[in-house]
Amino acid sequence: MLLYFLIEFFLLGFSEEPELQPLIFGLFLSMYLITVFGNLLIILAISTDPNLHTPMYFFLANLSFVDICFTSTTIPKMLVNIRTQSKVITYEDCITQMNFFIIFSVLDDFLLSVMAYDRFVAICHPLHYTIIMNPQLCGLLVLVSWIMSVLYSLLQTLMVLRLSFCTEVEIPHFFCELNQMIQLACSDTFLNDMMMYFATVLLGGAPLAGILYSYSKIVSSIRRISSALGKYKAFSTCASHLSVVSLFYCTGLGVYLSSAATQSSLSSATASVMYTVVTPMLNPFIYSLRNRDIKVHHWTT
Repeated sequence: MLLYFLIEFFLLGFSEEPELQPLIFGLFLSMYLITVFGNLLIILAISTDPNLHTPMYFFLANLSFVDICFTSTTIPKMLVNIRTQSKVITYEDCITQMNFFIIFSVLDDFLLSVMAYDRFVAICHPLHYTIIMNPQLCGLLVLVSWIMSVLYSLLQTLMVLRLSFCTEVEIPHFFCELNQMIQLACSDTFLNDMMMYFATVLLGGAPLAGILYSYSKIVSSIRRISSALGKYKAFSTCASHLSVVSLFYCTGLGVYLSSAATQSSLSSATASVMYTVVTPMLNPFIYSLRNRDIKVHHWTT
């Protein structure tokens, strides 16, 4: 039975101080535009340059697309609320925002692990790279990532829909985040809590374990290369991905630790900006450095 008595939520955002609103609006609008145009340029560069039609850059183009969608689920609504001086978001819009946020955050996680596997094959099995990482496998890996992300998001959304919210709900965040929604429900949330914790361990831990395993093998292979130039070339092909992985997981861990260490909703919301806005914004800059290198040497392909 689906029970809810509210048709609106209130997103409290970062500050209620009127003088700070133009500054927050300008800051987030700038970061959003940089994120969208930066990732669009990555997609355009990959699609128009035949030299970049490789598995690594196919996955990168998908990651850039997901990053655009990831940021677009939260920032535009926040900007509209600041501009209209309204904190209201309808129940339906909140559920929709939460659903898409889960899809794209989990997709980010999966794509980063797929990219780690690609680097593992390229460095540890270079002679079989083009055979193993064929277009069919690359497409299948991305498709499976999408399917798993959508199914998980659908499951979490259906479990939130069974909750009831009996009083005027103020969400101490700038978007409808799953954990906040569960905490604000007035009905029993035991199943939701268990599902969220189980999914965090499974969907967060499994890809991370795959990434760590891939890089342990990569490091082992690089150490066996005799020449310094060979080691540099091997490491340079995965340096960008390693930087993005570190940024993604460190900011995500930072959000978790800040939420656990303090009850301050402002601290949690501020920490969330790191992985919802800053990480997608920095990804194009990190990979654009690698794009210049790829024109000099395509040693893996």
